[in-house]
Amino acid sequence: MNQQQFSSDLTNLKQAFVQQSYPSLQQRKYNLQQLLKLLMENQSAIFEAISRDFGHRSSHETQLIELFPSIEGIRYALKHLKKWLKPQRRGISIWHLGASNQVIAKPLGVIGVIVPWNYPLYLAIGPLTDALAAGNKVMIKMSELSPALTQLLIELMPQYLPEELVRLYADEDGSRGALFSSLAFDHLVFTGSTNTGRKVMQAAAANLTPVTLELGGKSPVIIAKDYPVELAAERIMMGKLFNAGQTCVAPDYVLLHHSQRQAFVEACVAYCKKHYQGLSDQAFSSIISDAFLDRLNKLSQQAIEQGAESITLLPGESKQKLAPSLLLNVAEDADVMQQEIFGPILPVVEYQQLDEAIAYVRQHAHPLALYVFSNQAAIQQQVIQQTQAGGLCINDVLLHVAQHELPFGGVGPSGMGHYHGYDGFVQFSKMLPVFKQGRFPAIKLMRPPYTKFSDLLIKLMTRG
Repeated sequence: MNQQQFSSDLTNLKQAFVQQSYPSLQQRKYNLQQLLKLLMENQSAIFEAISRDFGHRSSHETQLIELFPSIEGIRYALKHLKKWLKPQRRGISIWHLGASNQVIAKPLGVIGVIVPWNYPLYLAIGPLTDALAAGNKVMIKMSELSPALTQLLIELMPQYLPEELVRLYADEDGSRGALFSSLAFDHLVFTGSTNTGRKVMQAAAANLTPVTLELGGKSPVIIAKDYPVELAAERIMMGKLFNAGQTCVAPDYVLLHHSQRQAFVEACVAYCKKHYQGLSDQAFSSIISDAFLDRLNKLSQQAIEQGAESITLLPGESKQKLAPSLLLNVAEDADVMQQEIFGPILPVVEYQQLDEAIAYVRQHAHPLALYVFSNQAAIQQQVIQQTQAGGLCINDVLLHVAQHELPFGGVGPSGMGHYHGYDGFVQFSKMLPVFKQGRFPAIKLMRPPYTKFSDLLIKLMTRG
C-alpha cells in the first residue's frame, strides 16, 4: 500500500460520504449490529490470531480486556444512539425572544484510526464504534506487530460491513504510519507513544486535520497510609499483570509510605503465588517481540547496576516472557524511572509524608492515568485537586477505562481529545449550532435610524 492507493481510497470514501452524509438512525444501528455480529461469530479465530501475534496470550485475558469492552461499547452505543441523535435544545436570551437555539450532531466525514499492537482489537473496535455511531466512514491502519489479527480482520470486515464504509490496512514493516497520518482525514485517532504522537500531529497539521491522541506516560499509584496495603497490592498487581504490563494505563510505579514497604512486597509475592503457577502459566502473556523483551531486561539491569534491589515475583524461565518483578531503592535518574515501562516491572518509591508523593507526581509529565488508594475523602480530594492526569481511579486501577459513561483521554504529553460512549460520539461529530429566528424578531428595533428609544434599549442591554 502506497500513498497513491491510500489517497485513492480516501477520495472514494469521501465521495461515498457525499452520497450519504447523514445516515439514518436505522442505518447506523444496522452498521453497529453488523460490527457486533462480526465479533460474536468469530471469537475463537480472533483469540487465536491475537495469541499468535503475541507468541502467547490467554484467551481468557483477551476476552476480559479486549472482547468484552468492545462488545459492551457497541451495545452501549446501540442503546443510547437515539438519544444522542436528538437535537439538543439550548436556551435563548431575553433579547432574542421568539427565536430558538439547538445543537445538531452531524457526521464529520472520514475518520482515520491508527491502531497499536498491545490491544489491537479493542483499540480498533472502540474508535470504530464511536465513528460509526456518529455516521462516519472509517479507514483503519493496524500495527506491523499484529499481522495475524490484521489479516483476519481484513478478510472478515467486508463480510459484515461494505468497503465504502470501513477499510482496514496492514503495515508489514511499520513504515506506513507517516503516510497514513498525512492523509486529509476529517479526524485522525492515534494510540501509541508520545514521541510518535508528536510526529502524527505534525503530519496531520499540514491538512489541519484534528487529532485525538491517546498516548502514554508513567501512570503513578499513590497508596495512602490509611488504606490496607494488602488490598491495594492485590488490585495493583491484577492490573499491572494484565497483558504482562503492556498496557498504556498500567500502573508504572508505586508511591507508598516507608512503613508499608515490606507489607507491600509480601502482598505482591502472595498475589502472584496464588494466581499463577509460575512464569510458564498459560494465564500470563508473552512480551510482544524480542526487541521489546530486550529493552525491558536492559531497563531492569541498569536499575540494578545503579543500586536497585529486584524482587522476582514468579519463578521459572520462558523465552518470550518476562518474570514480573518489583524494584526497590531505584535511582531517580535510572531509565526505568524516566521511560514508560510497558512491561511487568514495578518500581516502588517510598515517601515520609503524603505531600511528598503528590509533589513527586506533579514534578513529572501529566500521566494518562493516576491511581490513589485511600478511604479518606479529604485525601481523595487532595489528590484530585493538586494533580493533573488524563483520568483518575480511586481504590483500583485500569477500570476507569471500562466506564462507557466516562470520557477516556490524556492531557498534555499523555494526549488530547476524548472518546468512549457519548464523548466518542461527540468527538467524531460536528456539533452544529443552529439559530432559528422567530416571526417577529426584536432585533429589528435596533435598525437605523437610531432614536431615543434605541438609546433606552441599549441602556437596558448594557446596564450593570
